[in-house]
Amino acid sequence: MQFYLYLLWLAFSPLSQNWAQELKKYPAVQEVGKISREDWKKRLSPEEFHILWEKGTEKPYTGDLLHNEREGIYVTAGCGQPVFHSDQKYDSGTGWPSFWAPITEDAIKLVNDYSFFGIKRTEVVSSQCGEHLGHVFEDGPAPTGLRYCINSAALDFIEDT
Repeated sequence: MQFYLYLLWLAFSPLSQNWAQELKKYPAVQEVGKISREDWKKRLSPEEFHILWEKGTEKPYTGDLLHNEREGIYVTAGCGQPVFHSDQKYDSGTGWPSFWAPITEDAIKLVNDYSFFGIKRTEVVSSQCGEHLGHVFEDGPAPTGLRYCINSAALDFIEDT
């Protein structure tokens, strides 16, 4: 529900003009499940595909959005789902864009992940499309104490205009 209230807010915000233009390049949510693996490979760069659909990780300090300080929203690179706002971003010194909270509670899902030598981590995926974004850790700043460590290649940025 929060996500839909956010979209309603977005429709009437200064960002809405830019958002409407940017939204056209993403598939409609109802189409996402119908997009084949091969079609995703055509739509995305090899790095985006590897990160979003094969749960890859970009090398630290290489992502385009790491030092982004512009105002706006971060959406998933595949589906265009809003997941973070620039107000929630901070420099964690880890080499990946970090956020202390998602844009809304229901924008993401958290999934147990044991793929790193059997160590339990918490994977962050988009709630609507299931795209792998990164991981969340409990060493972030107030007010949440969380660090959503997200791959730049998993995100697109829409600047507030």
